[in-house]
Amino acid sequence: MAKKSTKPNRSYQVADQIQRDLTELIARELKDPRVGMVTLQAVEVTPDYAHAKVFFSLLVGDPQETQDALNQAAGFLRNHLFKRLHIHTVPTLHFQFDRTTERAADMNALIAKAVSSRSKDDDTP
Repeated sequence: MAKKSTKPNRSYQVADQIQRDLTELIARELKDPRVGMVTLQAVEVTPDYAHAKVFFSLLVGDPQETQDALNQAAGFLRNHLFKRLHIHTVPTLHFQFDRTTERAADMNALIAKAVSSRSKDDDTP
């Protein structure tokens, strides 16, 4: 019986290629004014390549409005991915706003506040 030739990192490679292609497609092909300065943070593909979660962040704009616009354009973007990717199944795209950068900024502010209050406490005799 012949073995399947599957690469262990194949899903990561596909996710990475989808991220690169979507970045270009959103910037060049998508004309929706609700989609502004979008940065794609990550793409997670299911093992059967049926679905892909696309995590994005924004420089300016309303995250919910942008998420709605991207999810409405998901079919358009998927159609263009068919032309670019050389895989049997191109996943259905699901866009989600990534709050990691917001949380990181909040944590940095809390740490800075704690450090400054601690240094004030150390200065008082």
